[in-house]
Amino acid sequence: MRRIQAGNALSAFGLGFTVPYLYVYVAQVRELGATTAGVVLAVFAMAALAVLPFTGRVVDRRGPLPVLVGAALLASAGAAGLGLATDVPAAVGSATLLGAGTAVMQPALATMIVWCSDAATRTRAFATQFFLQNLGLGIGGLIGGHLVDESRPSSFTLLFGIEAVMFLVLAGMALTIRLPRPGAPAGARPTAPGGGGLRALLGHRAMVQLLVLGFVLFFACYGQFESGLAAYGTEAAGIAPATLGTALAANTAVIVAAQFLVLRFVERRSRTKVIASVGLIWAVAWLAAGYAGLGHGGQAMATAAFISTYALFGLGESMLSPTVAPLVADLAPASMVGQYNSAFALVKQLALAVGPAVGGPMGATLHGPYIVTFVLFSLGITALALRLGRRLAPEQDRPWLATSSRVVAVHVPRGEVRPGAPEAPRSSASAGSR
Repeated sequence: MRRIQAGNALSAFGLGFTVPYLYVYVAQVRELGATTAGVVLAVFAMAALAVLPFTGRVVDRRGPLPVLVGAALLASAGAAGLGLATDVPAAVGSATLLGAGTAVMQPALATMIVWCSDAATRTRAFATQFFLQNLGLGIGGLIGGHLVDESRPSSFTLLFGIEAVMFLVLAGMALTIRLPRPGAPAGARPTAPGGGGLRALLGHRAMVQLLVLGFVLFFACYGQFESGLAAYGTEAAGIAPATLGTALAANTAVIVAAQFLVLRFVERRSRTKVIASVGLIWAVAWLAAGYAGLGHGGQAMATAAFISTYALFGLGESMLSPTVAPLVADLAPASMVGQYNSAFALVKQLALAVGPAVGGPMGATLHGPYIVTFVLFSLGITALALRLGRRLAPEQDRPWLATSSRVVAVHVPRGEVRPGAPEAPRSSASAGSR
């Protein structure tokens, strides 16, 4: 687990090292223009959407370790290619490799955490992953910002070269890991009916509800950070561009400082109620942003309110990390952990693609409707979380009730009875549910 978490930190460090400077590098340093830079960023995101639908099945069939190694090598090639790219095809092709590689790492690493944890330790393991990811992104961005010089293309080549080496180190570290095989308590491996696949996943109502909840979570928060909320802050609240960096730093600082304090609070509480409380916290965050845009109290008050918005988002994020990802793992049959993780990663990527497209124009021009819309989205998170809680088994919503099994929820095909459980008549309302 320590090596897996170190791998998480390395992958985050590599991304934080270069991605914030990708636009400037392509558009200005390589003089390929703003349009090409926009295409490169779009390709980076679209590559993830293209590969994630297939990643989960490969992870479940081949295991997460070879998938992680392959993804790290792919990302390394993409990073090295970007550092040397001087024309449009090279930049676009390298961004495709980097985007695909880094996207595949997410479900592979998450599945490795599931394999190396149980219901009692999984919450803390995913909280540690989130903490190290943010720490890696922050340190990478800080160091990268001190190395780059727009007047020297070689400084960016060095940056991408270091990132490529980081991914190679990640691949080498992964090869030293010996993963335990996942299994159920009695030695049986619970599986989904028909061997799994998309049909089985979509037939799992609790997971579908969690995917919908996940989309709203990422759309209403991460999808607005550097698009709609930034546009709203500069246009409506008069926030200086430099203050946006301060607000993002406040967000990261809250996550790093509060993560393990928050973990003690959420470990023995209902997961869905914790998620529901995040919706309320984010509603307050959006109201603070709305206050910043009203202009009452002067520019200093507006700036403080806007920074508080990002800080409150960070508090909510630190509450989500020990709840949502472990819940995805606990819902998955043992044979479909990779597919469940990939499906959730795909939903996250879709939200991150749609969020800026919707929020950017609204935040820049429709200031009042923008705030009202996302206050309602935040309250929707609370409603969706409470609704999901009614469908979960007690051990899924309150994991401390579970045994030491790595797989908490077992998908039982229709007509099959769990060993030791009395057979009950099946109603049409409960047929096929879990």
